[in-house]
Amino acid sequence: MNRSTLIALAACSLLLGTCSSAPVRYHTLLPATDRASVDRHASGFLIELLAVGIPAHLDQPQLVVRRGATGIVVLDGERWAGPLSEELRNALSVGLASRLQTRDVAGLAKPALKPVLRIQVEVRRLDVWPGDKVRLDASWVLGFADEAANVRLICGSQFESPVPGDYPELVLGQQRVIAALAERIATDARRWENSRAADCSGFRGQSSEDRNLRRQKTDEFASLRAG
Repeated sequence: MNRSTLIALAACSLLLGTCSSAPVRYHTLLPATDRASVDRHASGFLIELLAVGIPAHLDQPQLVVRRGATGIVVLDGERWAGPLSEELRNALSVGLASRLQTRDVAGLAKPALKPVLRIQVEVRRLDVWPGDKVRLDASWVLGFADEAANVRLICGSQFESPVPGDYPELVLGQQRVIAALAERIATDARRWENSRAADCSGFRGQSSEDRNLRRQKTDEFASLRAG
């Protein structure tokens, strides 16, 4: 084996090593700052945010993005700092506690002197088209723990934000739609605190049957994973 061949092999090995050791970037859904609590009065209840449900194809360490109308791409070099369901729950917990000026007591002993609003969130879709937009489709259920009537408010909505830049901007777009979701849930929580006859915020033109459906006691949400 001559000298030129050895140099060529060494160059190839160096090139392959460089490619295989490309750095992995980690991202979080927790915003760096949250000023949502400015000029907000404290609510008269605590919150208990349950584990957030997510679609199975998103439940992995890598960021998952959409390609075209049907394609999905898993980004090995772009990863979440923790499990996505926990990232979502933590971001929502911080956002809700800030907007409601209260504490999330999930996993803690429940104080006896303050009511606890139990919140269940199900993310139906969290789709991202790089360089275009992010879309969040979620539903949520609100109910005060230990209320004899066991009445629940069931809501849902979609949120979108543009993501014109690279992958960090993509995550910032996800942070924005999660903040919008926290804002909507907080608004519903305050309305529900004031009246158990309240409707979901932003919901218009519903019939009396629709209102009854949204406030019905259902087997699906009656326990809110309390057991």
